Amino acid sequence: MNAKNNTRKLVLTSLFSAIILLLNFTPIGYIQLPFVKATIIHVPVIIGSILLGPKIGASLGIVFGLTSLYNNTFMPTVLSFAFSPLIPLPGTDSGSWLALIVTFIPRILVGIFPYYVYNFLNKLFKGRYKILSFGLSGIIGSMTNTIFVLNLIYLLFRSSYGQVYNLAVSTVYKSILVIIISNGIPEAILAAIITAAVCNVLKRYRS
Repeated sequence: MNAKNNTRKLVLTSLFSAIILLLNFTPIGYIQLPFVKATIIHVPVIIGSILLGPKIGASLGIVFGLTSLYNNTFMPTVLSFAFSPLIPLPGTDSGSWLALIVTFIPRILVGIFPYYVYNFLNKLFKGRYKILSFGLSGIIGSMTNTIFVLNLIYLLFRSSYGQVYNLAVSTVYKSILVIIISNGIPEAILAAIITAAVCNVLKRYRS
C-alpha cells in the first residue's frame, strides 16, 4: 500500500510539474481580465501542496521559481533585475544575487502554506465544507505569492524599482499596494475557484 501511495505521489508530482511548464510556455498561464492579466501558474503548486504535502509542494514551488528565473533571464522586462541575478540593475552593469530570494522564497512558500491552511480549516470545520476549505487555501496560496514577491521587491530593490518607473522612493510602496490589489485579488479569486474544483475531484478520486 505504501509503495502504491508513493507511486501515486510521484505521478501527481510529475503531472503538476508538467502543468507548471505548460502554463509557463503557453498563453494558457495568463488570463486576460477586463483591466489586468492574471496568472494561474502558481495554482498547480497550491493544489500539489494541499494534496501531496508541504515537501512536495515546496519542490513544485522550486519548479515555479525556475520558470520565473528562465523567463526573466531570457525574455527580460523592465523589472527582470528583481528576478534574475543575470540582469543588470538599472544604471549598472551587474545584477544582484538577491534576485534569487525574490524568485524562489515566495514560490516555495506557496507550496507550503496552503497545506497547513487546508488542514487547519478541515479540523475547524470538522471535515465539512471542504469546497470552502479548498477555496480559502487557494486564496492564501495565491496571496502568498503576490504579497511576498512584491514586498521583497520593495525591501530589496525599491530604489531600482523607483528608478525604472520614475517614482520617488517614498511613493514606491503605494505603487506596490496598487499592484497587490489590482493583480492580487483577481488572481486569488481564480486560484480559489480552480483549487476548489480540482482538489474536490482529486480528493474523491484518491479516497
